[in-house]
This record gives sequence, C-alpha cells and structure tokens, in this order.
Amino acid sequence: MEKVKVVIAHRMGKGQNVARGVEAAGGEAIVIPGMGADMKLGDVMKEEHADFGISFCGGGGGGALAAQNKYQFKAIYDLRNVPAGVSAIKNGYEALGFGFMDTEELGKALTEAYLKYRK
Repeated sequence: MEKVKVVIAHRMGKGQNVARGVEAAGGEAIVIPGMGADMKLGDVMKEEHADFGISFCGGGGGGALAAQNKYQFKAIYDLRNVPAGVSAIKNGYEALGFGFMDTEELGKALTEAYLKYRK
C-alpha cells in the first residue's frame, strides 16, 4: 500500500513534531524548510503529488489559501484544534491552514483520518 504523503509548511520553519505524528501513523512527511515555508505549500504539494498539506501561521490560513488560489487545492483555514482538522480531512479538504500548532498528536490524527475516510 502506498503511503499517505503529507506536506508540512510552517511560517517559522518548524513542523518537525507534526512530521513525527504523520510518520507514527504510517505516512510520509515532507517538511518545507525555512522561514515563510507556509507560502510554498501549494508548490510543494503539486511537485510531490501530496495527498494533503498542512500550513501553519499565526492567522491560520495564508499558505492554504495560496495553495487554493494557485493550484485549486480545496482549502480550509483558521483551524485551531485536532477535531477541526479531522473534520476537514473527512470533508475532503486538501490544504489545511492552522494557527501555530506543531504537535505530534495533530500529525498522527490527520494521517489516521485520511487513511480512514479517504484512502
């Protein structure tokens, strides 16, 4: 079975905790390095043929909206907790915009939700 491929784009160049959660759930995590990574979400999702992407910034939406505008990925933003992210995956969103929430729990829950509802 092919792994779920998840792109992680964090405004401050982080995302390693979410990546650990994605990998713990059996997914492949691609963390975009460097400051401002959130605005590269759509580019890397397209390049890597990702199943979904997670963008983190203070406002919770810039990277996801940019991915939608540039590549028509179905985006949702201003997500602030794990259940909201799981619901977004269940409802077919591909680019998820969160406030700063670099937690292993989030990566694991989103990957598990993708496997349950969409694979």
